[in-house]
Amino acid sequence: MHDEHHRRLDRQDCKTLTLAALGGALEFYDFIIFVFFAGVMGQLFFPADMPEWLRQMQTYGIFAAGYLARPLGGIVMAHFGDRVGRKKMFTLSILLMALPTLAIGLLPTYASLGIAAPLLLLLLRILQGAAIGGEVPGAWVFVAEHVPSRRIGFACGALTAGLTVGILLGSFVATLINQLLPASAIAAGGWRIPFFIGGVFGLCAMYLRRWLRETPIFIELQARKALARELPLKSVVMSHKRAVAISMLLTWLLSAGIVVVILMAPLWLQQQRGISAPVALEANCVAIIALAFGCIVAGVVIDRFGARKTFIAGCALLAIASWIFYHSDVTQPAQLFLTYGSAGFFVGIMGGVPFVMVHAFPAPVRFSGISFSYNIAYAIFGGLTPMVVTLLMNVTSMAPSWYVLALMGIALGFALPGNEKRMLPSSDGAKAAL
Repeated sequence: MHDEHHRRLDRQDCKTLTLAALGGALEFYDFIIFVFFAGVMGQLFFPADMPEWLRQMQTYGIFAAGYLARPLGGIVMAHFGDRVGRKKMFTLSILLMALPTLAIGLLPTYASLGIAAPLLLLLLRILQGAAIGGEVPGAWVFVAEHVPSRRIGFACGALTAGLTVGILLGSFVATLINQLLPASAIAAGGWRIPFFIGGVFGLCAMYLRRWLRETPIFIELQARKALARELPLKSVVMSHKRAVAISMLLTWLLSAGIVVVILMAPLWLQQQRGISAPVALEANCVAIIALAFGCIVAGVVIDRFGARKTFIAGCALLAIASWIFYHSDVTQPAQLFLTYGSAGFFVGIMGGVPFVMVHAFPAPVRFSGISFSYNIAYAIFGGLTPMVVTLLMNVTSMAPSWYVLALMGIALGFALPGNEKRMLPSSDGAKAAL
């Protein structure tokens, strides 16, 4: 065990990390490409005479349905992940994402199907949500159980960076389509292209995952007959309430950073600041690249200094950077890219969230514990955040910055007292926790 703690990352670790990150990136691309085309899809999948605000709310409602479906998919997959193996569920989740994504690309619109069109779109979003609910916790558990314990922070940060590359791919494809095609061509069918791309690449990633090995920790649990005897979820809810509470709070922070600062800001820049769609999406790409680097940096810093110090510094810096972004003059592209890029980089503190979750639950129920906490919290906070922030923007156009600031304040309030050491382990405590 001591040697395991101190060994370096080997080729197998790197291969595992790369394949996990690649598959996760493609799943995230499939899941969020919808948000980049929410405007045009709202017009195509709802009646033409519907008021614009109602159309936007309903489109975001369908987007939210994907989040609300995450717990069901995540809990079912995690149950089997804790009972029959991490690898099987890891491959299944990507197939469950690729097929609905292809189907969305083939969907007839309201003009030809009527009310059935938005209902089918809703159903496919629910299937996508179920898939991503199993993918993200599964990926975190999978890599954390493969790498040396003193490199878990880096592995979780790198994997989370991989997931954000999926958002970058979505932003990049959306930018490309907006630049190459006129609005009329996008409405006529150009919006379907990114869904076809995602479905095909997802099937390729599923094929590549055949070369992954089961995690050593799961194999050891199997050999010692130490797998969860009762329903893993029952054990999580009955015996690990504190771990669940901490994991849910951290997921709320993660969802605020990703959904508000990364996913919603391009539309906010266009509607509130009059920035053109191509420039807003280019700035979004800059922010996401910065976010990916920020995730890796957060993971490395956690391995070195522990989770508590990293989160205190990271949350404070994110509060400052996001405030500056929302309140600065972003009409100059250089200033927009700088302030949005800085905010994106500090959203990278969220790369440390899986490190804490992995250490919060014991191995026999780890997949179920993370999946339950993360997916329930993301369903509530990730799904409702766009609608809450959109409603608050009727009061003030700065609603997104106030929302992020309030959450970072809550996070600092929890991190500062110093009474949750077991939940926010130092890097030295990591080997005992895993």
